[in-house]
Amino acid sequence: MSGPRILFVVDAGPVVGGGHVMRCLTLAQALEAQGAGCRFVAPPAVEAILDAFAPEMARTLAGSTAPADLALAMASEMFDAVVFDHYGLAEADHRPMAQGRPTLVIDDLADRPLGADLLLDSGPARRAEDYLGLTPDGVRLLLGPQYAPVRPEFAALRDQALSWRGEPVGRVLVSLGLTDVDGITGRVVERLRPKVSEVGIDIVLGAEAPSLASLSKIAKRDTRITLHVDSPHMARLTAEADIGIGAAGSSTWERCTLGLPTLMVVLADNQRAAAETLAEREAALVVDAEDSDFDATFDRALRRLTTDAELRRSLASASAELCDGQGAPRVAEAFLKMIGARST
Repeated sequence: MSGPRILFVVDAGPVVGGGHVMRCLTLAQALEAQGAGCRFVAPPAVEAILDAFAPEMARTLAGSTAPADLALAMASEMFDAVVFDHYGLAEADHRPMAQGRPTLVIDDLADRPLGADLLLDSGPARRAEDYLGLTPDGVRLLLGPQYAPVRPEFAALRDQALSWRGEPVGRVLVSLGLTDVDGITGRVVERLRPKVSEVGIDIVLGAEAPSLASLSKIAKRDTRITLHVDSPHMARLTAEADIGIGAAGSSTWERCTLGLPTLMVVLADNQRAAAETLAEREAALVVDAEDSDFDATFDRALRRLTTDAELRRSLASASAELCDGQGAPRVAEAFLKMIGARST
């Protein structure tokens, strides 16, 4: 490897989920395709995801996702640039940890000072003004879904998937995050099962998901259900599904790339702005897991999605316009150019 050495510092766990790691893996692979070498600082929650999805990815172990443990792990590393995707870190952490190296910060919140030379926020409603006073002078901003890191296998299936959107519903994809926050997957599947018949149900979740045990029992007696644990086949599952029930996190852009008509479930505060924008653009139906009337709202939205073919076609078209799945190579190219300029 003759290119720059890039270190990824990423958060994961039951509260924040696994999306940070998955999008950083996608970006790391795009950087490596353009000649860089990548390595992750891996506390236990991050290491578990790497073991499941990218066991070959180089990593340095850290005791936890706490700043002190991450900094300690970084201290032994030789690197030319760093990527941070960690809501618990801010400029006061980024600067000493980066040690003057070019720094890419991936963020969705715009709620704290960031020590970024390059900033990525793929939120559909994000504007440059949101980061005024939070980033240094001269920072380059990569904003919007066109920069969302989506694995290349999604873009490869895009034309094929878009060609059959609006067909009758024969397959539903339920994907509410690997960590299955508060057992939301089981809750949703219990509402879904009585409302669809003769329809295949693909359920994606992680090996440590709270809902896995109960869903495994249900799947033994409900032949419509197929469980996919830590699945490496998300692109195929998304392409083959007719509708999706998905979390409003980073997997949003995978579904948009393939134009999957989606009932989107908001699971965290930081997902609301993006979800509201998709709803306004008529690119998804949106419900909030914290809504006191969640069950009834979910049922109404599900009924619309399963019965209205024209709605499915319009959702597919509007969502596909938001994201083409080419964000990772765009970000990789921009970061490598910055690294190269700083090294000359």
